[in-house]
Amino acid sequence: MQTVSHHGRETAYRRFDRGADGPTILAVHGSGGTYRVWSAQSKLGTAYPLVALDLSGHGESEDVAAEPGYETLSAYVDDVVAVAEAVDADALFGHSLGGAVVLTALGERELEVDGMVLAGTGPRLPVLDDLLRWVSEDFERVVEFFHEPDHLFHDADADTREVSKAALRTTGQTILERDFRTAHAFDSRGELGAVDVPTLAIVGEYDRLTPPYFHEELCSELPDCELTVLDDAAHLAMLERADAFNDSVSDFLERRVPV
Repeated sequence: MQTVSHHGRETAYRRFDRGADGPTILAVHGSGGTYRVWSAQSKLGTAYPLVALDLSGHGESEDVAAEPGYETLSAYVDDVVAVAEAVDADALFGHSLGGAVVLTALGERELEVDGMVLAGTGPRLPVLDDLLRWVSEDFERVVEFFHEPDHLFHDADADTREVSKAALRTTGQTILERDFRTAHAFDSRGELGAVDVPTLAIVGEYDRLTPPYFHEELCSELPDCELTVLDDAAHLAMLERADAFNDSVSDFLERRVPV
């Protein structure tokens, strides 16, 4: 892992680069995640240098003192901008809350890129009232809920589910609750017209956390957006249907993001 210093903290990131000379991609994970959620996209490194970061308080990145909501969102944007500038990113990937971070970075900061991919994202990211309550009162119930069918995964095997559960437990209740409440407060409806970069919105057909209609709404507001729905996948489509996800992304990048 490499790090970049900014705003008094260190943000960690990992490069997946197999000597590629295409546009550099910076990938941003969602609530409770780390850079590892993009591990299956390392295959893209044969054509596109891929960089994946840990947001503040996640994985190997130092935490930030920030209240849930816009203060935390803004701090996460600081993380993304710092790494994007350090690696000279040409395109941004965002998953779920990471998509909200990417949209905010492009809408509010002087960060110029040539394209973005938003997976499991919408112009708003409401969190169920039960989840907001459970995350503070019964963390293990949240972990189990996420691993019911058509939440994080449509039909993952037991080993994959156990690895995913362990990752959430490692991130822990405090950070996950902050992420949930930050996602719940996010609402960019009516503000996306200024985010004028070629965009791919990609979603698993069975995603009940951010359903396909969230992505349809997203594409209806972004000036230049195309939608891909992946069969047999839920919220973590980049892991569950990695080859199909990577093929869709490669096709989009080849067509829309210049070398």
